[in-house]
Amino acid sequence: MSQFNVQQIGENTVVEFTSPSLMDPIELEQIAQQLYKLIDEQDRRRIILDFEKVQYLSSQAIGILLAMQKKLSALKKSNLVLCGVGARLMELLRITRLDKVLTIKPSQKEAIKSPGH
Repeated sequence: MSQFNVQQIGENTVVEFTSPSLMDPIELEQIAQQLYKLIDEQDRRRIILDFEKVQYLSSQAIGILLAMQKKLSALKKSNLVLCGVGARLMELLRITRLDKVLTIKPSQKEAIKSPGH
């Protein structure tokens, strides 16, 4: 079963996670491979990650976000935006100070419209 759906909206690649929990190490390894392929093989540079359905993230999942941010920051005209982040996940992002590192928008619509995107 796929853990996310990918759709292209203009220049943006929107990744919608379909699972409430991004905790399983084996699933996360597969997710990481697929997400990295978007950047490394398909040269997608404007990526929106929609966490609307997600309640739980593991430290491994956070590592994947940081790795994506690092890969994209090395490319021109690239951007990683998170959206649909619920209160529980937002708290986790604040504790880990990722809210300072990652761009977070309230909704997918706002993420697509965000400057530089």
